[in-house]
Amino acid sequence: MTLYQGNTRKMRVSTNSDNIAQYALPIGDNQINMNALIGQSLKVNYGGEIHCIHCATKTKKSFNQGYCYRCLMKLAQCDTCIIKPELCHYEQGTCREPAWGEANCLSDHFVYLANTGTIKVGITRHVTDGVSSRWIDQGATQAIAIMRVQNRLTSGLVEMAFKEHIADKTNWRTMLKSQPEQVDLVALKESLLEQVEGDLDEIIEEYGFQAIDITDSPAIDIHYPVEQYPEKVKSINLDKDLAFEGTLLGIKGQYLMLDGDRVINMRKYSGYNLQIETA
Repeated sequence: MTLYQGNTRKMRVSTNSDNIAQYALPIGDNQINMNALIGQSLKVNYGGEIHCIHCATKTKKSFNQGYCYRCLMKLAQCDTCIIKPELCHYEQGTCREPAWGEANCLSDHFVYLANTGTIKVGITRHVTDGVSSRWIDQGATQAIAIMRVQNRLTSGLVEMAFKEHIADKTNWRTMLKSQPEQVDLVALKESLLEQVEGDLDEIIEEYGFQAIDITDSPAIDIHYPVEQYPEKVKSINLDKDLAFEGTLLGIKGQYLMLDGDRVINMRKYSGYNLQIETA
């Protein structure tokens, strides 16, 4: 038996040489190799204490997956434009934290397609060795970068154009229930580019030819450490239940899958002080 205790963060993700998602759960000063626990028993207890993942202040309620209310209202990373990048207001001089905006919003972004059970469009700042951690966080089994754009605002405008033809949300219940059917993302990308050509031309006309660079990146497959998918998803709520235990059957997105069709979104409980006992 191994016992861990401390404030948690969203699971850190990567892929190995076979594009199998690798998960590490930060807790206190430790990181738990979650892939190594597949098939083993877990026991988790929540003592009712939460600390903001930014300022570490104790808070009665977590906002935006780990922040206290003060940080929710003052941090640029918690502003509405993070969820809706087309509302980026840095150029208007009203960014909450201009230095943060320069580092995170005025850099290149990628617009992508991902298969998360349904096909969706999205944006990400980083694609390392052909893979974005955001794709893993969303439980995508396939993904392809469509284009590189010059900043967050442009990525939002492009995403809005694609949203007229394809969804931009992940249905987490669908994502967790099974391995979705393969889709020809390259063909879909070409089809969608034809449909949004007029919108892209308008963006280029306003922001210049450097605003959009269509990539020729290949589609990639991502695999997840799942022994058994739930037949009927039952979400664990730590705020109500305070504790759970069971056998870890899989990990996908930021979710742990346990026996009894139970799942828990570990990102939701970032900042929670947990006690985790592993077999």
